[in-house]
Amino acid sequence: MQNVLLFLMTKKKKQPALEELAIDIQHGDEQLLNKVIDDYKPFIKKTVSSVCKRYIYESDDEFSIGLIAFHDAIFKYNNERGSSIISFAEVIIKRKVIDYIRKNGKIQDISIDRNLVGDEDDTAALTIEQVVSVEEYAKQEDSLKRREEIIDFQDQLSLYNLSFIDLVEQSPKHEDARLNAIEIAKKVVTSNELMNYLMEKKRLPIKKIEKQVNVSRKTIERNRKYIIAISLILIGNYVYLKDYLKGRLDI
Repeated sequence: MQNVLLFLMTKKKKQPALEELAIDIQHGDEQLLNKVIDDYKPFIKKTVSSVCKRYIYESDDEFSIGLIAFHDAIFKYNNERGSSIISFAEVIIKRKVIDYIRKNGKIQDISIDRNLVGDEDDTAALTIEQVVSVEEYAKQEDSLKRREEIIDFQDQLSLYNLSFIDLVEQSPKHEDARLNAIEIAKKVVTSNELMNYLMEKKRLPIKKIEKQVNVSRKTIERNRKYIIAISLILIGNYVYLKDYLKGRLDI
């Protein structure tokens, strides 16, 4: 059991090596870039071959496309996204190769290994699946990040004894009221005094807000939960939630 744990720990240490190399490359290490590209040529060939359904040689145009795509993936990779660079590079390579095949009308020219696929109808289906899979991957990644963001926001709400049900039930019913509440939230997050009070006390500083806005205390209290929620979105790293409120959050 101890040996298994040591093996797993060793794997974990080795896994992020390429991600670390990518950071050095992005800072201008060209010698390292050439070495990494050379080391990962088998990976590039395998990925390109999976799209073309035939063995790819380094003299093939498709391999050159894959090589350029891998190069781009290294420089575009952002470790804050959470995905591995190999997964990211695979998507980029497949997308670029598929785009090249589409633009050059090479769909019908792709050689097929008959031991791997069936008749021509099956081949067409696989080609469509390859195209769709790249597009779906991006959608799934986007959906996953949205879900993670919502879960994080839900955790933040719980610190203020709030839930999504509270927001649904007590959000302002009229557009004007919502816009007024958003303006109050913007006032809160742009004032150190108001924001610090909100963060430390975990409640809205209604008395302090009343002195700074032309809104009645009763209105502020009625929309208290909505104002807190919008304030948390504004001060948090909530890309998707902010996008949902785009056009109203000009601060």
